[in-house]
Amino acid sequence: MQKILAAVLAFFAGIWWNVYPFFNNMINNYSFEVDASVLGEVLPNVKSNINRYGGRFPEDPVVNEEYNPYEFADYIQLMECSGGNDGRDLFRDPKDFSVIDDYDFEPLLASCRGILKVGCKPLLKFGNVPAKLSRRTLENTPEDTGAFDVNVYPPDDYNEYYDYIKAICLALIDEFGPEEVRSWRFGVLTEYENNDWFHTPDGSPENSLTAYCILYDYTVQALIDTVGEDVFVGAHSMTCSEGLWDEREFIRHCGIGTNYATGKKGTRICYLSASYYENCPGDVGDRLSVPEITEMFRETAQSVGLDGLIYGVDEGRILNGLRSGGTDVQLPSRTVGFSYQAGFDARLIKQMFDCGMNYFSSWDYCSLGENHGLPLITYFVAERAARFEGAKKAGVRAVKTGHIPDADVNVAAGYNEDTGTLHVMAYNYKNKLDYHSDADVSLRLKVPQLDGKEVSVTAYRINDDCNWFDEWDKERESLGVTDDMFAWSPDDGCPNWADNEGRRIFLEQQERYREYCRLEPIESKTGVKNGEISIKTTLRPHEVVFFEIEKK
Repeated sequence: MQKILAAVLAFFAGIWWNVYPFFNNMINNYSFEVDASVLGEVLPNVKSNINRYGGRFPEDPVVNEEYNPYEFADYIQLMECSGGNDGRDLFRDPKDFSVIDDYDFEPLLASCRGILKVGCKPLLKFGNVPAKLSRRTLENTPEDTGAFDVNVYPPDDYNEYYDYIKAICLALIDEFGPEEVRSWRFGVLTEYENNDWFHTPDGSPENSLTAYCILYDYTVQALIDTVGEDVFVGAHSMTCSEGLWDEREFIRHCGIGTNYATGKKGTRICYLSASYYENCPGDVGDRLSVPEITEMFRETAQSVGLDGLIYGVDEGRILNGLRSGGTDVQLPSRTVGFSYQAGFDARLIKQMFDCGMNYFSSWDYCSLGENHGLPLITYFVAERAARFEGAKKAGVRAVKTGHIPDADVNVAAGYNEDTGTLHVMAYNYKNKLDYHSDADVSLRLKVPQLDGKEVSVTAYRINDDCNWFDEWDKERESLGVTDDMFAWSPDDGCPNWADNEGRRIFLEQQERYREYCRLEPIESKTGVKNGEISIKTTLRPHEVVFFEIEKK
């Protein structure tokens, strides 16, 4: 009996041995056609914005010369930069309610000086309302600081708030000049329909909506009266999750509503942005996707005559890790350090290119916070993706689609007519950390503009070979760093520490891990025959490869 069973097993094993290569090839084989003769809209720098929580930036910043995200970023967002608590209210004595014009704008001016020094422009998110300007409400209502330690109430008198914002803008103009300030961007609050950030004392959705529309109108009017009618201003909603009230009502107000500050129809708005979060790797959660957010914004805006707006995400990506630190499972930078993040980001970039979203604002890109230290894997994706700016979107068609279950293997491309460069991004992503399938990808690149020319093909492969975090994560327990030494999730490459000893060890190892985070270009040359180039590549799980094809 044992001999018969062994023979049967051997028979089926032989069949599997012979059919497996065919079966595996059928599953893992993908083919795409990129057609640079079919060009669409000009692609933006989708990594043009960086977040700064708490409204401050160093006046004399130390720049990470080797891994510098300010080289590809255009704007640094100072969230809640004009108030909300004692540390952000721009007064000499925020607690002295007897005087409301003892302004002290130096902290904000110093932050703007620092932003300009790194080669970026400020995006100033005004908010929250200083306690002084809600003083009568606070005297008669229990204090409410939401979840973010800020005054969540509207001002008692919107004219007083107008005066405050106007004084800020005049101080900015006096310091930096009107032309410089006109090149900046402005916003009104963070996640305006999030009950934890802003609401009226009664908590009513209707009254909170009205209060925000009034606040927005008076803030915009202060900007127009100082910076000018062409000031670039907009608003950031939560959107990916349900808020206290429907943000579409605010968009309609800007288009066809009565302006509370002027009595005229509509209010100036230049951009609409949202937050976008997934729960954790493997769990998207019950939230709107980036394309769904963009479609909702654009459809609502255009229905009330608001054309030509830009759309973005002002914070987000992944909310939680899979492992908890000592106090929380959240990710400080909203990214994981694993190479999973590369595929995650590439999928978002592809979605943004396809749906017409202009940017996705990010938190820290490096291991020590404030963009110091070693690059997170997301830095390399952002730095390469930013190079698509100015290229026109090229047609991409899936000729043959593999069948790796739940995987997203895809391609985005753009052709820059000014430089004669074809940019291609290919990735192999699955919403699961434990993912093991390579994807064989064939690219047929139709570039008639380069026909008959010799071109250079430079590939940048973003995977564990340029990521220090996988080595750190394997070794840290042997170095004495356990999960409870992190305050938040240890899955983040920019840790939030609860333990000074763990942080000391981490800092001690940084230089040793530097050798693991080199992104080395792979260069070759080829000729363009009949207007075409063929490239074959294998993408490891969550790997992203950027190709730059340039004429010699």
